[in-house]
This record gives sequence, structure tokens and C-alpha cells, in this order.
Amino acid sequence: MTATEKLKVLFEDNHLLVVLKEPGVLSQGDASGDPDMLGIAKEYIKNKYNKPGEVYLGLIHRLDRRVGGLMAFAKTSKAAGRLSREIRERQFKKEYVALVTGEAPVSGMLTDYLVKVKRRGRIVAEAASPEDRFAQKAVMNYRKIKTVRHDGKIFSVLLINLVTGRYNQIRKQLALAGHPIVGDFKYGYRGENYDDRLGLFCWRLVFKHPTTNAIVDVKNLPSGWLWGNLEDDEFEHE
Repeated sequence: MTATEKLKVLFEDNHLLVVLKEPGVLSQGDASGDPDMLGIAKEYIKNKYNKPGEVYLGLIHRLDRRVGGLMAFAKTSKAAGRLSREIRERQFKKEYVALVTGEAPVSGMLTDYLVKVKRRGRIVAEAASPEDRFAQKAVMNYRKIKTVRHDGKIFSVLLINLVTGRYNQIRKQLALAGHPIVGDFKYGYRGENYDDRLGLFCWRLVFKHPTTNAIVDVKNLPSGWLWGNLEDDEFEHE
């Protein structure tokens, strides 16, 4: 079965496509030539609707390669423009589930100042002083869903709501809080490498439809791996 045939579609109409990205797949093509979600989704549309030539599909947001979860694409340039505006105006909501090391507090708000720097040939987010002119304020809320145990180790499953959207924000802020994400060797994780996966998953997208203004609310919880059995009702807001 090809990647296109295995593609899980969560929402689709004439303007939008929301699909599930598996960990390890690129969001967009790069020099590696490895399969990417934009190319897979374009091929899906081309095959399903028997479209000749190049298929238009607007990439609305990205997920890091090792992160799984929901990705939204726009089928028209008008939809792409409107959804991009929603993201700029912070009306496009993304909720994440994170698997972190240790017993995290029940809930909390994390506020840090982050700056992007180049270290050993790659870009990383680092903590900075509020007075640093390049620093950006990073704020997020979290709530612990449950504690899980694996191989004698304790992990916490967290529901993450971003207030700001900074580079590698969730990964860096959780590391600064003393609970790095499982598998995130870039930001302080020093445990076992579980299938080269990162314990971060975009499980929910909520936004206004670009043409009808109706609220689109798409959910898909992670399963398998170290996540255990997660249920929707565990993630209902209090």
C-alpha cells in the first residue's frame, strides 16, 4: 500500500483537507527527497478526483518531522489566504499532547523568553533575558491528563495550549520546566530512544471555515507507542 493509499483523511470539502501526519514524515519536501505530507496529499487529490497536471494545495502550517498529528491544507488560494490570516491573528487553534519525563504538576502556565540561535550547524531555541532585543515572549498552558509507567520509568501525559507560537516553543519550555519531552535529545532528554519518535502530537485543530465561517473542530488522539489508551473525555476542558 502506498503512502497516498494509507493517508488518513479526517476532514475534506471543496476548500479544505485535514489529514493525519505520521511521525517521521516531512511536512514539506526538502533536499533529502524523502516523502512529505504536501506531496502525499497532492497525490491523493490528483488520484481521487482524476485531476490532470499540477494540483494546487496550500500548506497552512507545519509539524516537525518527528512530530505526528493533524495537518490542514487549503484546496484554493483564497482559502489559503484566509486560513493564514487566522494563524497570524491567533484564531487558528492547535492543541498538542506531550509525553514528558517525570511526574509533572497537575497544571500550570509557563512563561519564558526565547531566542533562536545557531548551535553546531542547527537552529535551536534558547532561554534569554526579557531585555534581549531578539528575545520573544513564550507563553503556554498545560494540564496533566495522566501519569504512565514504562520500563520502571514515570512519564506524564500533558494537554498543551499555546498562547504564543514560537520556534520549538513547547519543546524548549517543557525542558526549562524540568520535564523534557520523551525522545527530545535536542532539548534535554537523556533517556532511551523509543523508535526514534518524539512524544509530541498535534491532536486537535479548531478554526473558522474560510468560506462559511462555521467552526471546524477536528480531533484525533495518538495511540500505540508509549501513549497508552487515551480517551476523548480525558481531554474535555474543565
